[in-house]
Amino acid sequence: MNQTDVFQDRDEAGRALAQALEGLRGEDVVVLALPRGGVPVASQVARALGAPLDVLVVRKLGMPGHEELAMGAIASGGAIVVNDDVVDSLRVGRRDLEAVVQRELAELHRRERRYRGDRPALALGGRTVVLVDDGLATGSTMAAAVEAVRQRGVGRLIVAVPVGSWEACHALRKGVDRLVCLRTPEPFFSVGTWFRDFGQVGDDEVCRLLAASEAQSVVQGEAVALHLDGLVLAGELTVPPGATGLVLFAHGSGSSHRSPRNRAVAATLQAAGLATLLFDLLDEREEGRRDLVFDIDLLAARLVEATRWAASDPRLAAFSVGYFGASTGAAAALRAAALLGDRVAAVVSRGGRPDLAAPVLGDVVAPTLLVVGGRDVQVLALNRQAAAELRCPHEVVVVEGATHLFEEPGTLEQVGHLAADWFVRYVGGRAPVSP
Repeated sequence: MNQTDVFQDRDEAGRALAQALEGLRGEDVVVLALPRGGVPVASQVARALGAPLDVLVVRKLGMPGHEELAMGAIASGGAIVVNDDVVDSLRVGRRDLEAVVQRELAELHRRERRYRGDRPALALGGRTVVLVDDGLATGSTMAAAVEAVRQRGVGRLIVAVPVGSWEACHALRKGVDRLVCLRTPEPFFSVGTWFRDFGQVGDDEVCRLLAASEAQSVVQGEAVALHLDGLVLAGELTVPPGATGLVLFAHGSGSSHRSPRNRAVAATLQAAGLATLLFDLLDEREEGRRDLVFDIDLLAARLVEATRWAASDPRLAAFSVGYFGASTGAAAALRAAALLGDRVAAVVSRGGRPDLAAPVLGDVVAPTLLVVGGRDVQVLALNRQAAAELRCPHEVVVVEGATHLFEEPGTLEQVGHLAADWFVRYVGGRAPVSP
């Protein structure tokens, strides 16, 4: 073994990998690490490229009784990859396969909560994604990660590792836009062979590196007061660097601009380069009046006025506008979109009641995404009926396993990804808008 082929540790390997990727600096890049060993490597890459860092947790689906034999894998975001040839040849029943999926899904969510806490996952739609691990042996885990990321509509996918076997690199190269592997020694032996220090990376270290990366790119929102119709409505405006569009949130009944669910989705949109305005559609005196909570015309009129308020702000005037509505707020968003026509670029509804805007659904021209929980049976039926009335480009997306509030692990994260991808597609990309 040539000692010059050996990395001192994962940090050194990450710095070397960053040099090979320096041409990506300045692009819209997200670095995704495969935990745990890939995180220190990816941290160096993200720091050098000035890019955000996140994790993509992948869990192997082991055959019952022979867990070392992989039937497939499940990854962050709920993507499942199954090797049908293995399942068929070993005669694994559907019930047994589902049991393994559910067990590994629970462990995946546990790890995501451990690593990310309340931080939303980064949006990937249309962006360049660099998948990083500390090495490739068989490449099976990375192959599952590639499939999972592809399902999230990335613009360009790059796999980057400091060392790997020739066979694994050759197999992966066909499924990605670019593969960067600094060294492919023969014989390969194992990944750890090519590091002097290849100690285990603990969960605490993963969390520390992710928190440090986030701290470098935190976007602070500012409290705003919207003076509409003689009222003062409280809100929060967040404009990330390089923002290219603005999304106004219309919350549902019993909620406010401080809703943790809407704030989680807003953070995902901000990570995708979109400004967000969360504000209360009713003031403190009105919130207790049920007749106003369901007054869609009133709520829509407030949303229209808020849109005009945003257009009067020099920071926001050049932005295309989208609406994100939840519950009754979705009906208000669709009603306002019908009133403003092509001045609204896109609408996303989360567990919404578009049926409450039924008379104007045919007038909406903004591309509309209706996201509904699979277990929210009644609301799902109402959304499908409403979709039949829409003449604009539209989709109904069902988040399996989710109830009305998307409180189940991983479901709200899926909403954030879906919304970000929709808004990036229709409201604008991430390149700065010319004044």
